[in-house]
Amino acid sequence: MQAIPEDRRVRLINVTVPGCLIGAAEDLVVTDLSLADGRIAASGGEEIDMARAMVFPCFVDMHTHLDKGHIWPRAANPDGTFLGALTTVGADREANWSAEDVRARMTFALKCAYAHGTRAIRTHLDSIPPQDRISWAVFEEVRGEWEGRIALQAASLIGCDGHESIASDYAATADIVAKTGGVLGMVTYPVPDVRQRIFDFFTLAGERDLTADFHADETMDPEAETLRAIAECALETGFDAPVVVGHCCSLSTQDEARALDTLDLVAKAGLHIVSLPMCNLYLQDRHAGRTPRNRGITLAHEMKARGINVSFASDNTRDPFYAYGDLDMIEVMRQATRIGHLDHSDADWTHTFLKNPAKACGFDAPSLAPGAPADLVITRARDWTELFSRPQSDRVVLRGGKAIDTTLPDYSDLDHLMETTL
Repeated sequence: MQAIPEDRRVRLINVTVPGCLIGAAEDLVVTDLSLADGRIAASGGEEIDMARAMVFPCFVDMHTHLDKGHIWPRAANPDGTFLGALTTVGADREANWSAEDVRARMTFALKCAYAHGTRAIRTHLDSIPPQDRISWAVFEEVRGEWEGRIALQAASLIGCDGHESIASDYAATADIVAKTGGVLGMVTYPVPDVRQRIFDFFTLAGERDLTADFHADETMDPEAETLRAIAECALETGFDAPVVVGHCCSLSTQDEARALDTLDLVAKAGLHIVSLPMCNLYLQDRHAGRTPRNRGITLAHEMKARGINVSFASDNTRDPFYAYGDLDMIEVMRQATRIGHLDHSDADWTHTFLKNPAKACGFDAPSLAPGAPADLVITRARDWTELFSRPQSDRVVLRGGKAIDTTLPDYSDLDHLMETTL
């Protein structure tokens, strides 16, 4: 694969792209891409033979936790369970999440994502007061600093059972979210009055003209059906702003007919779903001394068949909810394909890492069409099996047609924060 000149119009000949990205029926297509003035051009340019290098537009990572990221060295999950994650993060947040701490870890994570080829990110921010005032102010500053490199959105995060009244106790945080141009978010649990809490949530969001983003049913309990309640409440309230729901793991353990009926409601309500297979594989069905039986991935194939806008994303990174990861969407693609059996299936799953999350969040859609920014991820892989067999650590990332430095930040950059212990 030859180097790509930055100072003149070029035509990248002999590149491999997923057919769905250029309107072709084939799974993969060998074609040409012209670049000029930082954008994809219709034709022309000095020819550069790319030796069938596989090319993607830069990615959209629509569900992350930049405020939690990279605390593992000082706040490891004691047993790898969901409860262990909740309690450990809660203790670390109270002890250590100053503005300086959150800013440093958030910036580190964004450097990783940028080097890997991500162009847009939605992050959830723990928003239990007084952390809401700290983290949202930091996010607003960081968003400005990264403008032009990574488009950033933030969604607030509280548990639906964290307040006596969602309608009143969450209002001040909702005001912060609205002032910052954010997304109103909540984790739903199967508490007795969950429907009323969801109704109150939609009222808060509607009054402030906010979109919504839920964590739902992140459990293997087949009785957890808050996704269904969200769909029903969205339909009953007429809430017409975009609604994203993440995880939805319990669908995988429910009675088939009941789960599919819920998905029919989700489709009718027009909800967007995001699956987080790496984190869910790490946490779900974990028991000491017992091999896990269930993967925790939601019913992505069944959702897609119903026209539901389904996406995949990174979720947590090196924190008690997921000990690994680096905000690398090629890794997410690789693992989602293996865990969810996206191979031997439809040829357009690539959209779940690009167009679909952009649509769910309102980001500009990544594109290979003439006129689109020349923001590209170029690998040495020539087909899917080559792409997914190696980490593609030698990838080339173009932003505005120019190769960026893909050197990852060193973990030692955060060592000064890890000296603080619980």
